[in-house]
Amino acid sequence: MSQFNYSEEFDFENRIVDTQETPEDVFDGDNPLRPKSFDDYVGQDKVKENLKIFIEAAKKRGEVLDHVLLYGPPGLGKTTLSAIIANELGVNIRITSGPAIEKPGDLASLLTNLNQGDVLFIDEIHRLNRSVEEILYPSMEDFAIDIITGKGQMAASYHLPLPKFTLVGATTRAGQLSAPLRDRFGVISRLELYSHEELAKIVTRSAGILGIEIDEKGALELASRSRGTPRIANRLLKRARDFAQVMSDGIITGEVAKIALDRLEIDSLGLDQNDRRMLLAMINNYGGGPVGLETLAAAIGEEAVTIEDVYEPYLMQIGFLNRTPRGRCVTTLAYEHLGIKSTVNSQQTLFEIN
Repeated sequence: MSQFNYSEEFDFENRIVDTQETPEDVFDGDNPLRPKSFDDYVGQDKVKENLKIFIEAAKKRGEVLDHVLLYGPPGLGKTTLSAIIANELGVNIRITSGPAIEKPGDLASLLTNLNQGDVLFIDEIHRLNRSVEEILYPSMEDFAIDIITGKGQMAASYHLPLPKFTLVGATTRAGQLSAPLRDRFGVISRLELYSHEELAKIVTRSAGILGIEIDEKGALELASRSRGTPRIANRLLKRARDFAQVMSDGIITGEVAKIALDRLEIDSLGLDQNDRRMLLAMINNYGGGPVGLETLAAAIGEEAVTIEDVYEPYLMQIGFLNRTPRGRCVTTLAYEHLGIKSTVNSQQTLFEIN
């Protein structure tokens, strides 16, 4: 029998393994754990090395860097990379997000306040308004915008030149970008999940910044349960620190890290109680699937979009969940991880918990 209790009611909000940024991840408006240069940035070696070359070449030519699109799961360092790009170029960065730019005038205000060579970072760029996106096209290509004032016979059009700038767009859903917008990016890079070894280096670096004592085994234990995501690794580090201060004179050892994460009900693969609850609902109620998204959402009392955006990506990445034309299915790997055996006969599927 697994050590975790699957029968309780769970809170789907404020999950410690949620990849979205929370107020806890930011200190006084900034995150001191964010690397400021490529030398301090761990992982994403291919992306990092290519960006170094593109930046160096642009500086040698005296030109602005081509527009950059960074895509991949949340929490992997897209915002951090944008700040590093600006720092390596020696320019300022202006940070905003797609939903925050509601009208073309908002975008025009941002663009006209940039200086030559500056970086404009737009997070969640796939959520840009269509009318805003239309203004962005000439801004990216020609470094100019056309502003129309007035209506009817009093309408007037103004062609406004802009300083040359670099747009860095970030998205977790590259497929939702329109083709015209995607084609205007000169550099397109995908960020991948981190290995345990890379995350252990990040945890050790973060511990040094925060003044936390941690040994090699402790760092690796935290890394192995961080779902390949630095943001989660840093969050687990802070929680393990609390246990270490009470249990082991403030030193996070492998044993302390294991106890802390077990108490937080985060298992060896980084699954929390909510992940297990969803998998068990599919197994116990629907024979492991296939089950439709809306049906599953109703069964566990969660929004369908939350299941798609928050729970499914990691479960699919580790091979625990499949999407089929008929619905979602739990895989054999998930059964094994949960300690569940399945026996199939002609009438039904029976499940026996070890």
